[in-house]
Amino acid sequence: MQWLNEPAQWAVADGALTVRAEHGTDFWRTTHYGYVRDSGHAYGDWYDGDLDLEVRVAGRYTHQYDQAGAMVRVDDRHWVKTGIEYVDGRIRLSTVITLDYSSWAVAQLPAGGSDLSLHLTRRGDSVEVRYAVDDGQPDLASVVYLPPGAPAFAGLMCAAPEGPGFDVTFYNLVIRRAGAP
Repeated sequence: MQWLNEPAQWAVADGALTVRAEHGTDFWRTTHYGYVRDSGHAYGDWYDGDLDLEVRVAGRYTHQYDQAGAMVRVDDRHWVKTGIEYVDGRIRLSTVITLDYSSWAVAQLPAGGSDLSLHLTRRGDSVEVRYAVDDGQPDLASVVYLPPGAPAFAGLMCAAPEGPGFDVTFYNLVIRRAGAP
């Protein structure tokens, strides 16, 4: 596993990765805001072909756009990130699809959920995003295009675009090539 934009503070203990997302970090390309940011923290590895990624995430989101979840990235212009994002005073499910330009979708999460499980499945030219609150059954959030035939960096991501930074913990990370046990 390797870092893309390694944060100053992170630790692994008891199978969990705890990260301090740093102020001013983000992944975004152009649309609506007019800037390109590729400074968010991502921890993962490169995979050829199809893959499955599962992770559970819990954080202390307090400032606009604090975010943590998972990412599948072909390069700096082609990626998807999804997870919890603090938007307009509450946590939401957030998915950003970037194909040269970023597109953003948010959805309500049930009140009182303590953490989120993410399930990403890359097959051919698509990534299927599913999520579950606490111990619930995974629900479909989106199916997005990602260029096929290219290796992809898959793993965890977090960022704090506007706030001073925040702490997030990732649990139960599993990334495997499709069909692997």
